[in-house]
Order: sequence, then C-alpha cells, then structure tokens
Amino acid sequence: MVIRIHKIDASPPVRGVLMTVELLKLKFEPVEVDFMGGEHLTPEYREKNPLHSVPYLEDGDFLLADSHAIITYLVSKYGGDKRAELYPAGLQARAIVDQKLFFDTANLFPCIRGIVKTVTGGERTSPTPQQIQDVHDGYDILEKYLQKNKFVAGDHLTIADVSIVASISTLAVIVPVDEKYAKVNAWWNLLKEEDWYKKANVPGLTQFEGFIKSVLK
Repeated sequence: MVIRIHKIDASPPVRGVLMTVELLKLKFEPVEVDFMGGEHLTPEYREKNPLHSVPYLEDGDFLLADSHAIITYLVSKYGGDKRAELYPAGLQARAIVDQKLFFDTANLFPCIRGIVKTVTGGERTSPTPQQIQDVHDGYDILEKYLQKNKFVAGDHLTIADVSIVASISTLAVIVPVDEKYAKVNAWWNLLKEEDWYKKANVPGLTQFEGFIKSVLK
C-alpha cells in the first residue's frame, strides 16, 4: 500500500518530510491541502489530524502528524540500509539526533511560524526586532553545533540535518545567514548540492519566498 502525505510544499515541515522520502526513494501519494480555503479546519480533516496541520501521514490505517514524528517513523520502517546512518539505533547516537530534532521544534520552526503570523495577520509588514534576534540566536546555536562536525549530529548525514535545513533555508529568506556563520554556510552549501535537496526542498522554498516577499516591506 502506498503511503499518503497531506501537504503544502511551501511548508518547511512538509519539505523536511519530502526530502526524507526522496532520500529513501519511497513512492507516495501526495494529497494537496487547501489551506487558504480552510480545508485543514474542516471536521473531516480534524477528525484524522486534531492538530489541523501539515504534514500528516497515512500509512494504511495508521495516521501520524508532526514532521519530526513522521520522518523518524519513515526511516525506522522504510529506511533499509540507510536506516543506520540516518537515524542510528545506538542509544547515545540516537539521543543526539533527537536533541537536534527538538532544537528544530523548539527554536527554529517557532521563529518561522511567529514571523509569518506577524506579517500576515495585519500587525506589521516586517518582523519585530525580537523576532530577528531570535533567528540570529538560532543561527548562533547551530554554528556551535557544527564546530566539531560537518553535520549537525555527527560526522555523517542524519534526519536532523534534513529537518533543520528545511527550517534554515526558510529563515534565510527573511533573515539572511551572515558570513560570520561560516560553519552554517558550509553545511548548508554542502546540502544544497544533494539531489534530494534540489528536488524536494527548492520548489516549495521558492513558493514560500514568493509568498513572504509579497507581504514583507
């Protein structure tokens, strides 16, 4: 049975899932969600996904929301010979990957959500100074994480890199990654060369950029 992914490509969490799917070469059925039309708020949608968010996954009768939960599930179930590197089984190695995923959840994505809410809700036409500082704080933390290793959770690519690069590439549209973040830029440039990044992140990122630049001043 082919998995179904409910999505809008401009969403960074969706792109994190799509990049993971591309990495694993999984077949899936895309289901476009009409966010502008309020489809995510309908009783039918909320019955399946009380978070009324994207992405959410259907794998047969199994339903799962939250991008981080989805990518760990997909790699754990369908990772094959890529599983050991993308989401290590060792307790400490996996804990480090999880820590970086939680960093994305707690620090990076809230910056995106907050800024988008601010500039689309009529409050302002630009991020607040505090919101900009919060983004730089996130860049600072990521720069420190990358001091000892080429990737965010060690010496090889993991799903933490995939999830975080979806957020970083999105934030950079609003708050550019300064040259002082040498490690972040080197890491990002490395991932930009990957086919899975080009195929599964760039199209939706381009959509987001067009949207956000239409409302920013």
